[in-house]
Amino acid sequence: MKKWLKFSLSSLLIVILLISVAACNNNTDPKKLQKVRLAEVTRSIFYAPEYVALAKGFFEEEGLDVELTTTFGGDKTMTALLSGGTDIALVGSETSIYVYAQGANDPVINFAQLTQTDGTFLVSRENIDNFSWDLLKGSTFLGQRTGGMPQMVGEFVLKKHGIDPHQDLTLIQNIDFANIATAFGSGTGDFVQLFEPQASIFEKEGKGHIVASFGTESGHVPYTTFMTKESYMEENKEIVEKFTGAIYKAQQWVDSHSSAEIAEAIQSFFPDTDMEIMELVVDRYKEQGSFATDPILDEEEWNNLQDIMKEAGELPQEVSHETLVNTKIAEDISKK
Repeated sequence: MKKWLKFSLSSLLIVILLISVAACNNNTDPKKLQKVRLAEVTRSIFYAPEYVALAKGFFEEEGLDVELTTTFGGDKTMTALLSGGTDIALVGSETSIYVYAQGANDPVINFAQLTQTDGTFLVSRENIDNFSWDLLKGSTFLGQRTGGMPQMVGEFVLKKHGIDPHQDLTLIQNIDFANIATAFGSGTGDFVQLFEPQASIFEKEGKGHIVASFGTESGHVPYTTFMTKESYMEENKEIVEKFTGAIYKAQQWVDSHSSAEIAEAIQSFFPDTDMEIMELVVDRYKEQGSFATDPILDEEEWNNLQDIMKEAGELPQEVSHETLVNTKIAEDISKK
């Protein structure tokens, strides 16, 4: 009887232990998620679908564990990608052209588009009831840094409206990206080119007034895309497919939900931003079609990008769409 009792207790303990181990394994790694390191060029509400994919668990549904890092700058983001410090980068498509023009042995391939317009707005220091672009002539314009997409789009739009940015106004481009808003807030410039939410914050505080959108004026362009090295795509095709699938789910979710719902979904990524401002910013971007509704980067957008770069004198060489863009994965995902 005692032997049977000891045996029963021992058996019970073993069963409990096995159940506990199984439960732990089931809770910690139910799908054996594949690790993916993602670097974004900056933290911005402009990238709302990316944060939705993280917040709503779309990456996990695809079997991925995505680790997000903000690298603050195109050069730093591309350096992280080329050096193997990250697997996938979210940055402007122009950077892939710069890398290719330098003779990279392992070119960077754009595989999923996130935003399809410029994300900056023209902010005036004074309230203007009937704005026209001619009002910038003779003014002091606080622009973005030379070589980046915001600056190139800014100059492209000015020229489109018959304004020579280097002759018809005083153009300031020597202020670091992080300090542009501060400079305008302290009194520098009559007009400034700003990203959200700073443009809306200035408007709310009475420090500036949004008078035009560079995104609306410049048309569709692959402003920020997910890209990776050609070698990574070849060795990890399944991961890239799953990643693109999660982004497409997020794009569709953003397209079908209200600005308030989107702001609430991504709030944890912007803990210091007022919810009212967030909703306003998301609404502006939705209204002008900044968020791509699918991850396909088409040839027309690619050519528009190069036209803008060429106009700004920043295109090192023309590169065909098929050389640096993979649309097959995005196209296949979008058809499902």
